[in-house]
Amino acid sequence: MTTKEFTIDIDARRENVWFALWDDYHYRLWTSVFCEGSYAVTDWNEGSKVHFLTPGGEGMYSEITLLKPNNKMYFTHKGELRNFEELPLDEKSSLWSGARENYSLTENDGVTTLKVVMDLVDEHVDYFSSTFPAGLAKVKDLAENLSIVIETKINTSLEKAWNLWTEPAHIVKWNNASDDWHTPHAENDLRTGGKFLSRMEAKDGSMGFNFEGEYSNVVKYEIIDYQMADYRKVSVRFQNIDNQVIITESFEPELTNSFELQKAGWQSILDNFKKYVESN
Repeated sequence: MTTKEFTIDIDARRENVWFALWDDYHYRLWTSVFCEGSYAVTDWNEGSKVHFLTPGGEGMYSEITLLKPNNKMYFTHKGELRNFEELPLDEKSSLWSGARENYSLTENDGVTTLKVVMDLVDEHVDYFSSTFPAGLAKVKDLAENLSIVIETKINTSLEKAWNLWTEPAHIVKWNNASDDWHTPHAENDLRTGGKFLSRMEAKDGSMGFNFEGEYSNVVKYEIIDYQMADYRKVSVRFQNIDNQVIITESFEPELTNSFELQKAGWQSILDNFKKYVESN
């Protein structure tokens, strides 16, 4: 077994690089360099098992041996997967048993150095030596241009989804992430150059804010792009596939709250919209 080290400097905060590495959506993007459709099945906790998989069920099963959020993620590989099943260690998969794959992040003046140390079975050294730098280049691109992406699939028509998403009379009924918040008022001038405002408040009156911005591109039943009042950009895409409407939102994160918290909050609103549409 041979140990290889790969490094890349990324013009982004350490939190951005970490999210680009391990958020499910972004993980699938950068690992597509190795195999289109690659993904990981895990809860991303220290001590947990990970299945690194191709769409056909081939791959590696491993353990997260060290986890320090925004700092280090270390894996120890156990063996290979075939048809989504773990091969016993007395087969070829035993060649990978004990191999390490360690990711470390260090930040200096807003530039993050990502270092990966990998133990490789000798027959795979040339492959990873040529492809892994391409994977890290993809991580760099994702981290330096970071957007958080959420999605839902709704059993409805495209026209109905569009109307309930955009009409103020409906926005006030679904635009909340939890039951203790609501949107008592909404305005929407749905056109390129038009503006929108939703007043979001805690039901007990303890806090609230205006969610507002200006549309940069509106294509009916397809595209809604806008810029929020703090200049962050958001894109919403509507697709009708297999009698379902797929809504995909991507948004630039703010720096106060964790990316995971922001993703969960926006996803909760999107899930609430799905529930509202399917109940009407």
